[in-house]
Amino acid sequence: MMLYASLSAEELVRLCAEKGNDEAWEEFVRRFHSVIGSTVTRVARRCGETSESVIDDLIQETYLKVCADQKRLLRDFQPQHPESFQNLLRVTAANAARDYYRALRSSKRGSGHRQEDVAEVENFVCDSHATGSKQIETEILIRQIDEWLAASSSPTADRDRRIFWLYYQRGLTAEAIAAISIFGLTVKGVESILHRLKKAVRLALVNGHGGTPTEGYPEKLNIKRPSEGIKRSAAFLEGEGQS
Repeated sequence: MMLYASLSAEELVRLCAEKGNDEAWEEFVRRFHSVIGSTVTRVARRCGETSESVIDDLIQETYLKVCADQKRLLRDFQPQHPESFQNLLRVTAANAARDYYRALRSSKRGSGHRQEDVAEVENFVCDSHATGSKQIETEILIRQIDEWLAASSSPTADRDRRIFWLYYQRGLTAEAIAAISIFGLTVKGVESILHRLKKAVRLALVNGHGGTPTEGYPEKLNIKRPSEGIKRSAAFLEGEGQS
């Protein structure tokens, strides 16, 4: 019988990334719940939150982020030091809470804008509730964007591609990505990469031929006869102008 409590964080994460291992998940919650809970509570209190139910919801939202995209956060985890996974959870939990309060403030102001267009981008790269033909279209579009990013001849293409999906699929902020030491970037450096790739993908989606590619990236994103649904989902890109 496996003693899950004796496993390293890396071993436990690997087991949790697999399907159907309830005992591993029980140990995961026992070991890491306090890390998630304390991080969410700290951010919430700084934002003036007094409702325990809201804090509980944000803790559950963090678990959803951990399990999103078929547990990609767990599958992609690469330890750098003994506290690597705890630090990743802190970043994920803090990001979940901050996104909630940013959206809440934005709603109260009535501006309709979220920081760095996270909500709008999620409409076409991360619709986890899509079903049927819409889900298929979304998956095809994500795959084509990913293949296009991977086809770059830029020496930093792999790093840039990871940053792109950390931001647009996992919902990490530029600040959270910059805090990941393996990238060695400042917040401005992350924002510059996101701006460059977003502009290139926007042109590819709108024109279907890549427009003017950024240096090191292929000229064409091969979207074959995209449906009107995909075109509408990407409409926000066309409206952003050429900044």
